[in-house]
Amino acid sequence: MPSSPSPTTGPPPAARRRDRRADLTVVLVALALAVWVTSGLWRDPDQRAITVNSSDQALFEWLLAFGGHALTHGENPLFTYLINVPDGVNLAVNTSITVYAAVFAPLTYLVGPPATFLVILTLNLAATAVAWYLLLSRQFVRSRLAAAVGALFVAYSPGMVSHANAHLNWTAGWLVPLLVWRLFALRRPGHWLRDGVALGVAVAVAFSIAAEGLFFTALALGVFLPVWALHPGRRAAARAALPTFLRGLGVTALTAGVLLAYPLWLHFAGPQRFHGTGFDPIIHSEDIAAYWAYPRRSLAGEAGLGTSLAPNPTEENSFFGVPLLLLTGVCFAFLCWRDRARRATVWALGVTAVVFAVLSWGPRATWNGERTDRPLPFLLLDNLPVVNAALPSRLALVVAPVIGLLLAYTVDRLRADPPSRAASAAWVVGFAAALLPLLPTPLLTSVREPVPAFVTAGTWRQYVSPGGVLTPLPLTLDVTPDGQRWQAYALAHRQGEFRIPAGFFLGPGGPDGRGRIGPPPRTFDTLMDQAGRTGLVPIITEGSIEESLADLRYWGVEVVVLADRVHGAKYDLDEEALRRTATALLGPPQRVDDVWLWKVPPA
Repeated sequence: MPSSPSPTTGPPPAARRRDRRADLTVVLVALALAVWVTSGLWRDPDQRAITVNSSDQALFEWLLAFGGHALTHGENPLFTYLINVPDGVNLAVNTSITVYAAVFAPLTYLVGPPATFLVILTLNLAATAVAWYLLLSRQFVRSRLAAAVGALFVAYSPGMVSHANAHLNWTAGWLVPLLVWRLFALRRPGHWLRDGVALGVAVAVAFSIAAEGLFFTALALGVFLPVWALHPGRRAAARAALPTFLRGLGVTALTAGVLLAYPLWLHFAGPQRFHGTGFDPIIHSEDIAAYWAYPRRSLAGEAGLGTSLAPNPTEENSFFGVPLLLLTGVCFAFLCWRDRARRATVWALGVTAVVFAVLSWGPRATWNGERTDRPLPFLLLDNLPVVNAALPSRLALVVAPVIGLLLAYTVDRLRADPPSRAASAAWVVGFAAALLPLLPTPLLTSVREPVPAFVTAGTWRQYVSPGGVLTPLPLTLDVTPDGQRWQAYALAHRQGEFRIPAGFFLGPGGPDGRGRIGPPPRTFDTLMDQAGRTGLVPIITEGSIEESLADLRYWGVEVVVLADRVHGAKYDLDEEALRRTATALLGPPQRVDDVWLWKVPPA
């Protein structure tokens, strides 16, 4: 396990002041970059959305509102009947961000879910840089500059900036250095019980914020540690530390198992569970050519060098560019040659990077957008439990911290043993050529449709009984997330509860027993989806009217509501076609505040 030896005496006062200034500088730079990346949302958090992923933004806003509501009303934070009536949703198999929802509940009630979402997203990016900096500067390298280079690269690497497009789970990268720090602490003799408990708590927190990220971290450490321990230069130290390490690991498993017993039961055996996801692992694999391409949200992307090799703009998980890959190779060779003390660590990092890069390519190779039939190692793992719920392209996210560590170790070595002036200039040019094109640019944002006054003024309570069911048109899904935005507003502003059919969530019903987004479609929502997307009123028959009424009664819907402006996360919707279709099915609507409203007649 990599570690930098501590001096026997503390540094002189001047050095301590210099280190404190360096620490403060890194914190300020990390925060400035985080605000820069999210600056489009800061203009108006309530009315702006991330252009390429407003659906996930709406989902996380809803999770924050629901989590705070569950905490203050004594409800189950991991299962809800507020959406997908009458079946409910198992949030333990979704990205429930339970810890965030609880910790930030006061802020959610104070400023609303959209602003809380933005605060967490910004803090995630900044905290990731600070956490990696603290781990590197306190454990792995002596040079504050080296720690800053590695930490800032990891926190604002292409994958992290890509996932800043609304993924509060994946941008919580500060969890990884926390887990690594606590794992390495298990070596300490005489502290295995306390350290095991601390790591167990950290695992529980990580599971509750980013379960998939926790899984990938465990896999990466599972590759790194054996390679490091089996290196000839580390075998004796690893053998000596193994008994204490295993005892601490046992305490970790016990602690995490107790804390996560109910969430894990819900995840694997609870109602509305599923195994695997409905996402095609071939589509969601990393294109091999993506590793030396540039991401869109970067200086290189702004210069026209970005590509569209990712399945969508939120999944640019590698995209390091040729100069950085070349620099990484040079750093690896340099460290193997000049840094004998870190040779085992460098080799283990190299093996880890190669393993995860190859696995990220998925079950079948894709080259520059062209899919091939050539099988790859991930094909052997695709049907394993837990693995089948992960997207292979995201395994590339493990490579970025490896590169960051190699960069930090290289700078640390160069600072400790400065090369000639010409060699120093070459290193500076190499780092600049590799890193400057990857500097992030702000996320794309756009204005989204406001929550209607029918909801914000609380008028809905005059038409829906307490805990009753309301549905917007079209029904709530990932591409039409308004229903959960309305519900999040009502919950966060203590208006009470209304329930909705469908919703943006992962649940059962996909092919081969896998999951799917939302429930299987029924007649009413199929007709509404068709009208909204095409702008044409479907052919309405007596049979379709009866089936639509049966669907609404199955869900227990009391009123159907159409806003003047409907938000489509992937495409524009035709409100007039929606109104005409609903009128053909349910009769003339009422005009209430700024919405059209249909009351569902009783059976």
